[in-house]
Amino acid sequence: MSEQLSYDDVVKNLEDLPSLPAVVMELLNSVDQEEIDIAVLARKVSHDQALTAKTLRLANSSLFGLQVKVTTIQQAITFLGFQSTRNLITAAAVTGCFADKMCPGFDHNMFWRHSIATAACAKVLARHVRFNQDYAFTAGLLHDIGRLVLVSTFPDLYATVIAYQQEHDCYPLEAERAVLGIDHVEAGLALAEHWNFSDTMRLAIAGHHEPGTPGAGFLAAIVHVADALVHALDLVRKPDDLVPPVSPIAWKALNLSEDTFLHLFRETELQYEEIALVLMA
Repeated sequence: MSEQLSYDDVVKNLEDLPSLPAVVMELLNSVDQEEIDIAVLARKVSHDQALTAKTLRLANSSLFGLQVKVTTIQQAITFLGFQSTRNLITAAAVTGCFADKMCPGFDHNMFWRHSIATAACAKVLARHVRFNQDYAFTAGLLHDIGRLVLVSTFPDLYATVIAYQQEHDCYPLEAERAVLGIDHVEAGLALAEHWNFSDTMRLAIAGHHEPGTPGAGFLAAIVHVADALVHALDLVRKPDDLVPPVSPIAWKALNLSEDTFLHLFRETELQYEEIALVLMA
């Protein structure tokens, strides 16, 4: 068995991770600020042309169904609101931020496809249960971000995790704990702290595998169910994919009818394809 890692080992290595564009860090840090000059931030974002292009493609996708085409960040804020636009900018930045050839056996493309599908599903779920759709989308996108932290900072060790998972036919979480002594939930929380994610986002990352834990929050239940549904729908077409068990507490909390689920599946599939095209470009 390889050496065991601690939470502190992960934290120490976070500095080596790719950093998000400065303007995205500013957006993340301003989550709880009321007084924020949106025009200034819009101008700063527009200096990063690749980020702007990706954000605007997302804003114009079926995710929002806008009747008008937005061509500037300022327009996106006008039509979608500051919160939505900030989350789209974050999504566009984070998906382009990690290198993808570090760890043998880890499929970077498939990782993001699963994350994008979970984000799409979580957003549709949130609409049905009248929860903030932007939070749900972002939490769905980032729920497994700790896996990228582990893959990027300890690639050789994570290759052992993948081998263990294949050999024992178990879930990634179990393989991580067995091999590393730490899992992607803890690594995700370390990154959330480092990148100043909001408390809402941290709770969702922390609770997405165990949404029945007291204090896990409703968003964790949404992401948990979205994650399981995406595995079950096999949108990503991952070979030998295990469908995680669904927490009865989370399932009951969402209280959705069979009709709603059929509608949910269709909508998730449609949006997933389009969002993947934008974010994987």
